[in-house]
Amino acid sequence: MNSVDYLLTNKDITYEIRTEIKRLGRPIPDLIISKTYVGKSRNYTRNFNSSVYDRFKWLCGCPKRNKLFCFICLVVGGNQSTWTQEGCVGKGRHKATA
Repeated sequence: MNSVDYLLTNKDITYEIRTEIKRLGRPIPDLIISKTYVGKSRNYTRNFNSSVYDRFKWLCGCPKRNKLFCFICLVVGGNQSTWTQEGCVGKGRHKATA
């Protein structure tokens, strides 16, 4: 089961199901995310590196949507933000870490 997609598409989830999703742990798939930035002398490309999951324990990924989300916010029903609704692909800041 893709827990991120399930949590995003099913709003009325029981406590038992949320507990089971939490027990299974956050999904940490390798995602295909690439961003190109235009510099003064050349272009720079940044690619997703799965080591980001080690640095940010709240972070999870959704391979179906190819985006990053806040796992804690999704499971407990946190604030409505990019991290819980649309997902993030760039260098967004999460309020819990800012």
